[in-house]
Amino acid sequence: MEGDLVRINEWLLPLSWLYGKGVAVRNALFDMGILKSKNYDIPIINVGNLTVGGTGKTPHTEHLIRLLSPQYRVAVLSRGYKRKSKGYQLATAESTVEDIGDEPWQMRQKFPDIYIAVDRSRQHGIERLCNDPATRDVDIILLDDAYQHRYVQPGLNILLVDYHRMVTDDRLLPAGRLREPKESMVRANLVVVTKCPHDIKPMGYRVIEKVLGLMPCQGLYFSTFRYGLLRRLFGEGTREMDSVGKQDHVLLLTGIASPEQMRIDLSRYTPNITPLAFPDHHYFTDEDTEQINQQFASLPQPRIIITTEKDATRLRKLDGLSDLVRHNLYVLPVEVEIMKNQTDTFNEIILGYVRKNPRNRSMAQGQAEQ
Repeated sequence: MEGDLVRINEWLLPLSWLYGKGVAVRNALFDMGILKSKNYDIPIINVGNLTVGGTGKTPHTEHLIRLLSPQYRVAVLSRGYKRKSKGYQLATAESTVEDIGDEPWQMRQKFPDIYIAVDRSRQHGIERLCNDPATRDVDIILLDDAYQHRYVQPGLNILLVDYHRMVTDDRLLPAGRLREPKESMVRANLVVVTKCPHDIKPMGYRVIEKVLGLMPCQGLYFSTFRYGLLRRLFGEGTREMDSVGKQDHVLLLTGIASPEQMRIDLSRYTPNITPLAFPDHHYFTDEDTEQINQQFASLPQPRIIITTEKDATRLRKLDGLSDLVRHNLYVLPVEVEIMKNQTDTFNEIILGYVRKNPRNRSMAQGQAEQ
């Protein structure tokens, strides 16, 4: 059922109350105009959430890239979480995970014809994308995980909510995983409930609609994961997910915030799943490598390791993986599917916003010449 992964540390609730007071003051300062949100003469779409990680921002951002890039010059601007560089970085073919972070690097590999940039200051990053000669032709900017970055006012705010960790059941940090209270959903234009089971019933949709209690002007959508071909991380070769059968033993190797839906989906193919989970954006150590080797070697045959695209960005350069692991390590690509036959409606909202708010190029060029 929805909200089934919510775990609250009750003893930390007093600290959550103090944290909430700070968040409330900050949001009030923005609402009153004391702290300023800046608008830009370019379509800006934010894909964010209220929780700490795990709602599927990258697959949903990639959905927007696939939708928009055939018609527009798209840029993605991210903070580049856990990167080892500083300031503004425009991704190139030579950029590493350490330069720009794992998720931006993943998108750069999959979509080499769009702009990928990282900057902790979204305002500065937007201005560099719009004014630098290398990226001045950008038509639209997608902000990755900037719902709390209120110094920028996006034209379209998309809020993601994990089906398994509903914001209405969660609590603020540190007792729960909310970065903002559920009332902050009011800033969203579109709310997408992500990681839904494929077999969710009509009553399940109605329960969530009632629980979230959105305003009539806010659109509510539901999405689920759709998986592609398994592909080898080391070497060539792919295999269908249907080739994984009940006799197979799977080591599910993840370093993401919420791998539970992936485990649930894989259990449709085999009950023999051994999760090996590390923290989100985890950089694997020598001890981790040995644990992976030993854990996989202990599984009965036939066996396979499945990992995520995000984790693959950090695993590909990891020294010390055994030949057995390297030969059997597969990456499972993830895409999102909008449910309830609403894909066209959702896509049209995105395209309609961009068409109605074209970039003012003359202003950007004038700023660049100053």
